[in-house]
Amino acid sequence: MSRVLLLICCVFFAATTFAADADYRIIKKLPVGGEGGWDYLTVDGSARRLYLARSTHVMVLDLDTEKVVGDIPDTPGVHGIAVAPELNRGFTSNGRENSSTIFELSSLKVVGKAPCGTNPDAIIYDPHSRRVFTFNGRSHDATVFDAVTGKVVRTIPLGGKPEFATTDGAGRLYVNIEDTHEVVELDGSSPGVVRRFPLKPCEEPTGMGIDSKQGRLYSGCGNKLMTVLDTRGGKLLATLPIGANVDGNGYDGGTGLAFSANGEGTLTLAKETYPGHFQVVQTVKTQRGSRTMAIDPITHNIYLPAAQFTPSPTPTPENPKARPEMIRGSFEILVIGK
Repeated sequence: MSRVLLLICCVFFAATTFAADADYRIIKKLPVGGEGGWDYLTVDGSARRLYLARSTHVMVLDLDTEKVVGDIPDTPGVHGIAVAPELNRGFTSNGRENSSTIFELSSLKVVGKAPCGTNPDAIIYDPHSRRVFTFNGRSHDATVFDAVTGKVVRTIPLGGKPEFATTDGAGRLYVNIEDTHEVVELDGSSPGVVRRFPLKPCEEPTGMGIDSKQGRLYSGCGNKLMTVLDTRGGKLLATLPIGANVDGNGYDGGTGLAFSANGEGTLTLAKETYPGHFQVVQTVKTQRGSRTMAIDPITHNIYLPAAQFTPSPTPTPENPKARPEMIRGSFEILVIGK
């Protein structure tokens, strides 16, 4: 085959692939309501449940009936939720209480609490070590505790403010460090820092998605970039344009798509179109404030929290960071799919 013909075939293949990937849209809105703002959300695909952090409590939705089926109270300042299906355990990161609530997945009954560092934010269960890691924003460290007993194993200094984290499922964990603009790799079995990866030109990395099979990390950055990091070679492979105010990222191994939830009101879709080459394949209009996300591995739908807000207030000397207020009862979940 001539080089020209090969190039034509590659262009045609890429064009048809992009067309297939660029079919995502808002397929429905789930009127959830309820009190509180929101932060992270977590999908338990096997149990068909969606866990939503709502400031002081966690709402639980059935993904098939799309109805609220439970609530976990007394989680002050909750940021995230991690699940351990094989242990029938779930865990929350309670930012205002410096604790993690431990509950049964089957009954949602609270069975205990584990102490954490200051302002635990992201939370991850590592199935390889059967340990839970909370990433503590103000104390700049990670608390590690046993998922069965709740006993703290170790506190790991991180050298900066941690944001979102993820695990490869085989004993390695990764966390974005917002103020040093890097990713830190941890060993789950012998808890400690293994490597540090600079993400320059990324600034203030927040959300993160992982392609464990290929060893890729997708981080959303405050300067409207998504970085692609090769965790095996420690090399930054690409930077891609995204929208403003990102806080949630993800990767769907079933479709090969990486996602960035941008609080400006967009969802960026990107893909490795051929080895070593990454490209944005679609930008979906969502809703202002929809900055976090979760992926259902069964249906491949993406879930984003959303709400209606009052008009932006005029800043005053007394309140220079005045923010609009969420309209009561307007909280909902946007379902993005094909």
